[in-house]
Amino acid sequence: MAISVLIADDHDLVRDMLVAFLEREGDFDIVSVPDYPAATEAVGRHGPFDLILLDYQMPGMSGLAGLSEAIALNAPQPVALMSGIADRRVAQEALDAGAAGFVPKTMPGKSLVHAVRIMLAGEQYAPITFMNTAADDPANAIAERLSQRERDVLDRLCRGFANKEIARELGLAEVTVKLHVRTLCRKLDAKNRTHAAMIAKQQNLF
Repeated sequence: MAISVLIADDHDLVRDMLVAFLEREGDFDIVSVPDYPAATEAVGRHGPFDLILLDYQMPGMSGLAGLSEAIALNAPQPVALMSGIADRRVAQEALDAGAAGFVPKTMPGKSLVHAVRIMLAGEQYAPITFMNTAADDPANAIAERLSQRERDVLDRLCRGFANKEIARELGLAEVTVKLHVRTLCRKLDAKNRTHAAMIAKQQNLF
């Protein structure tokens, strides 16, 4: 029988890449969704999945709280966390909370497939190099200076959202978004919103 995997990530490119790598293996049946509410709905309709891969920072996720809820919903099958911004501390907290693994989005495709098979075998996965060196990564030093809401706004800046679109998606007033953008520029030492997005991408924050 095919191995059922649910991938939940709001970045279309990342989601499509993950699906493509796993589909090449030939034995996966994959469902992909763009946010946490859609993930819980998919579990209700089609679950439990043999494995769920959840983006740490996507609409509705609420970080580790969302992870814990997903673990309960998909029990007894495993749920893993993936991220391009979370640091070693978050990764360890996820593992301690019962995640099947922590998967950095910067992993090569072959390594990703290897990680998925390890977790499907019932083992807990986290890349040794990441767990040993992530705390010293400049990208994580930047991420630690930002609040969760600032990361949400920066993520949308990186995807080219206008302030009005960010406000609508995050349920904020447009003036509040403008204040977050101003704060981001100060914390990132960026000249403007475009420069802030460029810094975030250069540091692989998203």
